[in-house]
Amino acid sequence: MVFKRRDRRPFLRILGEFFYPRGGWGRAARYVQHRLRRLPGSPETIGRGIWAGVFTTFTPFYTMHFVVAALLSRILGGNLLAALLATFFGNPLTYLPIGIVSLKTGHFLLGTEFEEGDTQSLGGKFANAGADLWHNFWTLFTDDVADWHGLRVFYDEVFFPYMVGGILPGIIAATVMYYISVPLIRAYQKRRSAKFAARIAKARAMAEERAAHVHADN
Repeated sequence: MVFKRRDRRPFLRILGEFFYPRGGWGRAARYVQHRLRRLPGSPETIGRGIWAGVFTTFTPFYTMHFVVAALLSRILGGNLLAALLATFFGNPLTYLPIGIVSLKTGHFLLGTEFEEGDTQSLGGKFANAGADLWHNFWTLFTDDVADWHGLRVFYDEVFFPYMVGGILPGIIAATVMYYISVPLIRAYQKRRSAKFAARIAKARAMAEERAAHVHADN
């Protein structure tokens, strides 16, 4: 295949680059910023895509953020690629504070308790929910009885509070990014259009100068 990598990366290298890309997160952020500025469409359309992508990072639908961002972008009339790029607002450096803020807000709104110690058992709740899914899948082919306790705990203490609590901070963060990005994208597009117009004018002037020289020689 034409686009297939010749040097297949080891799994540990792929995992390591997920948490720390080659060149660092600063370079990755600059790349996303560069791509966002060069997207076609009005600044408002691109901004709505950014809004959808940033808001999605405050939802607990991990592994499905691209799908959620695409649906939200479609509903809002935003740029699809901008929405997908903006999901990189959520990354290994920001997921922990996003998760803590969303969980605390969710438990506060639901009137339940969120203790600092819960963050230490968060990984365990994820693990228990995954173990339940795996066990219950195999019960379809064996005589074992399905057990949903881990999933119920995960839903009640993590997923549902996260989903409820992520709405408000997600709206705030997405709206802030929208109002920051729209004027920046508009200024960049104007500057780019001016440079393109100047380049065209220069090429036209050179063509007219050549035509004048040819006419003078004749």
